[in-house]
This record gives sequence, structure tokens and C-alpha cells, in this order.
Amino acid sequence: MSSTEVPTPPTANVFPKVLPVRVAEGERLRSVRLSGATLSVRSRPPAREGLPPALFVHGLGGSSQNWSELMLRLEDDVDGEAVDLPGFGDSPPPDDGNYSVSAHARAVIHLLDSSGRGPVHLFGNSLGGAVSTRVAAVRPDLVRTLTLVSPALPEIRVQRTAVPTGLLAVPGVTALFTRISRDWTPEDRVRGVMGLCYGDPARVTPEGFQAAVEEMERRLRLPYFWDAMTRSARGLVNSYTLGGQHNMWRQAARVLAPTLLVYGARDQLVGHRMARKAERTFRDSRLITLPDAGHVAMMEYPEAVAAAFRDLLASTVTADAGS
Repeated sequence: MSSTEVPTPPTANVFPKVLPVRVAEGERLRSVRLSGATLSVRSRPPAREGLPPALFVHGLGGSSQNWSELMLRLEDDVDGEAVDLPGFGDSPPPDDGNYSVSAHARAVIHLLDSSGRGPVHLFGNSLGGAVSTRVAAVRPDLVRTLTLVSPALPEIRVQRTAVPTGLLAVPGVTALFTRISRDWTPEDRVRGVMGLCYGDPARVTPEGFQAAVEEMERRLRLPYFWDAMTRSARGLVNSYTLGGQHNMWRQAARVLAPTLLVYGARDQLVGHRMARKAERTFRDSRLITLPDAGHVAMMEYPEAVAAAFRDLLASTVTADAGS
């Protein structure tokens, strides 16, 4: 190549520079390269050595930051890590562009296998709840307990008061929404998300709101943000149509791990009536419904979720001692 020739830049996985991801005091962020994906993992050093490992999996459009408050409150109980699923948070898109529930579950399984941390206390919210259910069903050796916060499991009949996740998966809806919301500020978008996800958005502190705005600004600069959202939503909806052993409810029934189910009575995304169906389906389950919580109880009422998990943890310790 002569000195006057301009080198051709690589075309794969070249993204514009964006603001760094927020890392709360006491947290660490690292990148883990796995087969087919690179995952960003957020951790909080445990209060002492020897605590059992835990892994937290966020929902659609979320990130590992969604678990920061709960991880802080459980630092005396578990050695916690939260993962950014491929295409979310600080994790780049998967190499093959596959955003199905099964693909997300494989990424979590690969992470656990590579780290050797299993079996873990596995937490999942919304989409992360569906992913975690699949992980617990197909790899019971990796899951000590399962905690699901408003898991996105299929509804037999759509609840009228719940916003159907499948709407985002309809071809053309994302492009239409992007055009409609082109003039929305990041603040407008965050208010909309919080109005949808929180039982009472007024509980969000000014500092929390500003942090969410900064994260929204960062995400909107990512060229793959809407693609990851749309494809993951489509993957979730597609998982609802699977039959046989891959049916989500059948997989829920296969879960062996003691399971804590957390639902919010004000959830606009997951119909709260599904709580009883989930309680009946998971073979070793306990259910709590928080009357004022929405879709993200671990962010809205982290103390209540932490207390419920500690009860689950204590019961498993007692059961282990008696066996």
C-alpha cells in the first residue's frame, strides 16, 4: 500500500463512541468474551468471603443497572453479578444477530459454564424472567434457587389492562414509533418508560431520574439499540408459540429449583392474574404480590424483594441441613 492510499476500515462491529456506562460506587464492570457473544458483567464485591454466588438477568430494554439497588441490599447474603444480555447495556450485539429467548439463555449458560460459579441463585425480571426460566429448566445443575420478578411468561388470554409486549415485535411498528417520537427529548422518553414500568413514578428520586436520562441518551446513540429491542421482543413473542418440550409453561413445570415469584399489582406489562398460574406451575414455589409495585419491583421496592429472597435462602439452607 502506498503512503497516499487510505486504508479501508473494518466493517464488523464498528460502532460510534458513546458515553461510558454508569457504574455505581462499589460496583465493578468487566467484559467477558464467550463463544458467539461478548457480555458485560456488573459485580459488587461481597461483604465477606464464602457467600453463595448469584446472577441477575434484566428485562427487555433494561440493563444490569436495573439490579444495582437489590445487589447492594444483598451484599451480605450473596456474591452478586448482573449480566448485560447481548445488545443491551454495555454488551455489543451477538455475533449471529440471534435475539431469541433460547439464544439469550445460551449466553447466560455459557457465562455460568465459563465462570464456574454455578449453581447460582438466579434472578430474572420480565424478559430476563423468561430467559432464567429456560436456563433453570434445561440446566438445573446451574441453578440453586430461582427468583422471578414479573416474568414475561405467555398469557393464555391477554389482560386488557396490560400492554402487549408483542406490539413492539410487529413489523413496521418500531419504524413508526421512531418517526412519531423523533422530537421526543430523552427526558420525555424516560418519563414514558417510568410511567409504564413503575407503579408510582413519583418514587423515583431526582438523582435516579437524571441517571436514567443519561443512560437513555447513551442508548439512543447506539446504532443497534432499536434492532436489539425489536428482535428481542419478537424472540419473546415467538417463544410463546413454541409447543412440546419448548413450551414456556412446560419448561416452568420442569424447574426443580425452589422458586420465588414476585409480582406487582400495578404492573402494566405483565398481567398480575398470571401470578397464580405461575405459582401453580412452578413445582416448588412461593408467591408475593406487592400492592403498589409495577413491573420492576426490585427497583421500586428493593428492601421488600431482598427480604423475600432472604426467606427463600433461609428455607433452602434449612432444607439442605435436614437432607
